[in-house]
Amino acid sequence: MSELVWLLDRGAALVAYPTLYLAVLTGIFYNTEPFGVLHEAAQRVHIELSVFAMVVTLLHALLGILDTWFVVTGEAPLPAYSRSYFVGGVVVGVGALLLLVVAVFGFVDAKRFSRPWGPRVVHSLAYGGFAFGTIHAAAIGTDVTGLIRPLLGPTLAFLAYVLLLRALILKDLVSVAAPN
Repeated sequence: MSELVWLLDRGAALVAYPTLYLAVLTGIFYNTEPFGVLHEAAQRVHIELSVFAMVVTLLHALLGILDTWFVVTGEAPLPAYSRSYFVGGVVVGVGALLLLVVAVFGFVDAKRFSRPWGPRVVHSLAYGGFAFGTIHAAAIGTDVTGLIRPLLGPTLAFLAYVLLLRALILKDLVSVAAPN
C-alpha cells in the first residue's frame, strides 16, 4: 500500500509543479496588456490552468500526508536523508500549500480582503507559495534531484526575468513597442 501511495504522490507532484509554473507564468501576463499576444493567451488559459494546478496540488497534499505518515511511522522506508530533513521538507511544502490556498482566496473571495491587504496583494502570495513549492520539490523531491541544475535553475531565472520585466513595464521604466 505504501508503495502505491508513494507512486501516486510523486505522480501528482510531477504534474502539479509544471502546472503551477505555467499558472504563475500566465498570471504574470494576465493583467499586463503591453505583453500583447502573451497577455491575450494568458487571459484565455490562466484561470482554468490555475484551477487544474490547485486540484492536482491538493491531491498531492492529501497523498503526501498519507505518504509522510507511512514514513514517520516506519511503514515505508525513510528516504536517503534523515527523518528531520524529511519532516522539514514536508513543513516547507505545507507552507507552500497554505500560501497558495490564501492566494486563491484572494481571487475567489476578493471582498474578504481590504487595504492594504487587497485581493491583488493577497493573490500575489502565489509567488511565495510557488517559491516554497520549489524549495520543497528541490529538498525532498527524490525523483527530480537530477533536474535541479539543468532545468529548475533556468526556468526559475526565466520566471524572475518576466516578473522583473512586468514590474518595469508597470512602473513605465520600460516601454514595449507595438508590432508593425
